[in-house]
Amino acid sequence: MASESLESFVKIINEPLKSKNPLVIFGFPGIGLVGNIACQHIIEELGMKYRGSIDSRYFPPLAVLFNGLVYMPVRIYESGEKEVVVVISDIPIHPTASYDISKVLADWLPTINAKNIVSIAGIATTTGERRVFGGATNAELLEKIKDKTEIFQVGTISGISGSIMTECYLRGLPAVSLLGETPGPNPDPRAAVEVTKVLNSVFGMDLDTNKLLGQAEQIELELSKLAEQVKTTEAPAVPRKEFPMYG
Repeated sequence: MASESLESFVKIINEPLKSKNPLVIFGFPGIGLVGNIACQHIIEELGMKYRGSIDSRYFPPLAVLFNGLVYMPVRIYESGEKEVVVVISDIPIHPTASYDISKVLADWLPTINAKNIVSIAGIATTTGERRVFGGATNAELLEKIKDKTEIFQVGTISGISGSIMTECYLRGLPAVSLLGETPGPNPDPRAAVEVTKVLNSVFGMDLDTNKLLGQAEQIELELSKLAEQVKTTEAPAVPRKEFPMYG
């Protein structure tokens, strides 16, 4: 009964994937939009194909437009040749919705035989550096990333990115969290570049980071509006009777 109720609130709609054991990468809006920028770059670099979407009653009532065409705000892309699947979102996920959405995503991952899972996000610091912080759901993956990232000794990963990691841990799924260091909420392609370098090193990808750096200014302009939305939603919410929602 609970499962039926959950599925009525969060639905994954995708056509059959060609990948047998894909690397699955998640990028949701957050600090610096690091996950969004990195995932969009991966989609473009690998020429990935649109395979489906995630829909939910938790999402705000809106339509996403690209060149006049309507797209779903949370989309699934695939490169069958490279065995890579990317889930990218144009909308922030409210904390109260993260648990249910993460559960559905974690249920879906074994059905597509995900080999490894990567959750990309940002972490705000005042150091002025562009390090990548990492964590994993098992010791084997931690060993793979320990020389490529700054390993969290003690800390928390908030929002949908952290919730995905928790659900993967509970199910014994091999997942890595990569957090790009950024000075603030504004779009930060340079943090995304550093995360992309880690993906290249750990998972044997061959993504062109120079191209992403060259597009930094354009990306910052295109995503500045979304960054303002993220910044607004991070402010303490005034209690309201209706369900609080980003938008």
